[in-house]
Amino acid sequence: MYKILAVEDSPAILNLIRMSLEDAGYLCVCAEDGVQAADLLEERQFDLVLLDVMLPDGSGLELCPISLGIPVIFLTAKTDVNDKVKGLRLGAEDYLTKPFEILELLARVETVLRRYGKEARLLRFEDVEADTLSRTVRKAGIPVKLTVKEYELLLLFLRNPGIALFRDRIYQLVWGGEYSGDSRTVDLHVQRLRKKLQWEGKLFAVYKIGYRLEGGREREPR
Repeated sequence: MYKILAVEDSPAILNLIRMSLEDAGYLCVCAEDGVQAADLLEERQFDLVLLDVMLPDGSGLELCPISLGIPVIFLTAKTDVNDKVKGLRLGAEDYLTKPFEILELLARVETVLRRYGKEARLLRFEDVEADTLSRTVRKAGIPVKLTVKEYELLLLFLRNPGIALFRDRIYQLVWGGEYSGDSRTVDLHVQRLRKKLQWEGKLFAVYKIGYRLEGGREREPR
């Protein structure tokens, strides 16, 4: 299980980040200021740090733990390009401006962990297992044949369990284009995926929104 340190001075935002990361299968440790974060960085090992630029006891840029070999994603309400450039020059992997969508945050976390070779090779949901290296899928140990888009759709749901995904966002992430409002492509692929994995009671339609994979998930490191 990958350990992420979230440093944010807003309790509401920090709690939202923690719940979202834990729902996605990560271990999230929280800090509300720089001193607490610095102590945690000395005491524990982390795979990634989500770091607010403006902290009550100083700038997150000064705390930036890149020198420790830990990838960092900066979080900030600032839109000043100079702040973004400064953070990136320090070696930050990404920069996310608040307010942000949780789905976008999770996608960026996945991207950074993948870039550092820390992404989980195996993604599991109950008896379904996807191997991201061999791009194979098994259900109860039996191989399941999926098309390219069905496989990419499966990974999207496995990486975001319990989260209602909008149809337009699903289309953008899986098909890589602008959503025209015609839901038939998404709906048809979801129906096929649901049938192949026998997920009639797992992959739910969310009225006027999209779909949600309901339940827990396990992740294993390589």
